[in-house]
Amino acid sequence: MKGAVFVALAATIGNFLQGWDNAMIAGAILYIKKELELSTSMEGLVVAMSLIGATVITTCSGAISDSIGRRPLLILSALFYFVGSLVMLWSPNVYILLLARLLDGFGIGLAVTQVPVYISETAPPEIRGSLNTLPQFTGSGGMFLSYCLVFGMSLMASPSWRIMLSFLGIPSVFYLLFAFFYLPESPRWLVSKGRMSEAKKVLMRLRGKKDVSGELALLVEGLGVGNETSVEEYTLEPSEETEIATDKDKKKLYGATEGLSWIAKPATGQSTLGLRSRHGSMVNQSFVDPLVTLFGSVHEKFPEQGSMKSIHNFGSMVSTADVDAHRDQWDEENQDGEDDYEPTAEPAEGEDFDDDDLHAPLITHQTSIYKEDDGIPPVSHGTVIDLGGGNIWQGAGEDVSSTDIGGGWQLAWTLEGREGEDGQKEKEFKRVYLHQDGGIASMRGSLLSLPGGIFEGDEDCVQASGLVNNPALNSKELLDQYPVGPAMVHPTEISSQGPSWKALLEPGVKRALVVGIGIQMLQQFAGINGVLYYTPQILEEAGVGVLLSDLGISSTSASFLISALTTFLMLPCIAVAMRLMDISGRRSLLLATIPVLIASLVILVISCFVSMGNVIHAVISTICVIVYFCTFVMGYGPIPNILCSEIFPTRVRGVCIAICALVFWICDIIVTYSLPVMLTSIGLGGIFALYAVVCAISLVFVYLKVPETKGMPLEVITEFFTVASQLKAAD
Repeated sequence: MKGAVFVALAATIGNFLQGWDNAMIAGAILYIKKELELSTSMEGLVVAMSLIGATVITTCSGAISDSIGRRPLLILSALFYFVGSLVMLWSPNVYILLLARLLDGFGIGLAVTQVPVYISETAPPEIRGSLNTLPQFTGSGGMFLSYCLVFGMSLMASPSWRIMLSFLGIPSVFYLLFAFFYLPESPRWLVSKGRMSEAKKVLMRLRGKKDVSGELALLVEGLGVGNETSVEEYTLEPSEETEIATDKDKKKLYGATEGLSWIAKPATGQSTLGLRSRHGSMVNQSFVDPLVTLFGSVHEKFPEQGSMKSIHNFGSMVSTADVDAHRDQWDEENQDGEDDYEPTAEPAEGEDFDDDDLHAPLITHQTSIYKEDDGIPPVSHGTVIDLGGGNIWQGAGEDVSSTDIGGGWQLAWTLEGREGEDGQKEKEFKRVYLHQDGGIASMRGSLLSLPGGIFEGDEDCVQASGLVNNPALNSKELLDQYPVGPAMVHPTEISSQGPSWKALLEPGVKRALVVGIGIQMLQQFAGINGVLYYTPQILEEAGVGVLLSDLGISSTSASFLISALTTFLMLPCIAVAMRLMDISGRRSLLLATIPVLIASLVILVISCFVSMGNVIHAVISTICVIVYFCTFVMGYGPIPNILCSEIFPTRVRGVCIAICALVFWICDIIVTYSLPVMLTSIGLGGIFALYAVVCAISLVFVYLKVPETKGMPLEVITEFFTVASQLKAAD
């Protein structure tokens, strides 16, 4: 996991710069408005100008990201940060300062929208939540260091706000160097553009292993949008390579590694994912979204699936000891020529795969469709990733299973019967996401091997749920173009179409947009950035100066010091959230932390309207602000961005993230720009009361609409949104 962790750390420097800027402008604005004699509205505009810049850049960042990639936008973000810091150092008047803040906002907008997507697309599912909490940690770390610098400068006789703001340029240089020389492109974006060889190399670097065939196949499957998905329950048993499922009630499932297969028969009893039989009455009698119940039905079965513990999955039903033997056998069978198709010659050892060769198979299969009259299909139709450059599963002494795609999920394919246009029975490919029922760690499948495995009847069978859909690259159109040969051809066939705006109207995507837009909007109206930008002024009005008056520190410097201490206390809270994000889960953390936000805001309201001594008022206000911040960064701070980076399909992820981010920035502008006006009109008490109401609404929204996504591959998450939409439409 080290590769993914270091890449995530380097990417989050952009969030460090965002936190640095947020704290720096909160301190510098006190000196800016004095020197430039700003009105209240102009003061708000100076603070909000970076938000305006972030909003402007966000409107086009989604389509650009899906077109040219995530990495170029991270590089561009670093450039905007650096140039903006230089202009702020120069700023002779408020108009140049506004221009500098605009450029700074461009860098913030790109970092905030692209870093969560980049981390989600590079991180393993088991630690994706923890790594996607890093932006919150580094952002808070940037705020802490920035407040320390502001506090130190506030003790000077005449602090320079220009120097304060220009310090941003120093870390932005490191961000630029890391983005340009260290960060790889997202493997999911590379797959979406058909650059398979590059995607394979990036995955090998991120995962620290040579066998990435299963995950690479998963990324290809993630290119599909809006297909009909069915939920099936199986009893699985290991299969000999030459074994055929002759019983009409059984089917053979093929894994992503040659020689890996199972015999599946319909399971009896209750379905793990079937909402109609298990949760249907509850869904109909309550307001809880079926989406929430559907995700919850999985996590009820697997409470520890998102933890960082070692997960034993039913990929261990096969042994990797005989992989080379299977490979040799497959090669011999392939040479016999089961059909007339001859795949494009593979490059020699060490050569790159030709991304422009659309006929080169990604997942080789001896035949994609065959007629029942043709007899038994060839035995060597298991799938295998083969991109040239040698056998990527032949690591020296590696004992890994490429069947696992994360979170205990497995990727498989099967051949199902259908009636062709000519009335004859045909077989067609189906893709299956498998998940074992009944507790992953307790299974006995580790005793099994292929072929000649050790298994004794039903005792070694496992129950599994499957999400069944058409393969992303096995559409009817492709089969018409290539009626014989590879079942799945090079993904350039799909990527050349570009982002489909029509895909935004697919039921699953629309459902995800409701969740993403709703939680981003409510997060901002909960008031975090408004309180964040004006924390020094809020604490100063609350009278915190009396707490440090004996030390000879002015009230302004005291507010900076307490702000620095507040952000410092946020860091261990975020560290706790990082640990819990993939154990307790996103939804659970939100439901646990939002009530604390409400309580702290209610106490602040009471302290504003009830007469008490200056010292007591200052202590209560300080404690409540600290509790508010520390609780916020444990849940409502990082989770909206984490969710939005997880719930959209690969082909439209950039566009959908941009839509959610646009809502985020618009709401942020409204909150930030209106706060100075509200301070003079309804006061701190009224502001805190308004934020408390929004937090209460947020709690209801999360309970009814936000699902639990911990430990699940991104492609499986988007598939669940499709299934939930189908269930809702059928009610």
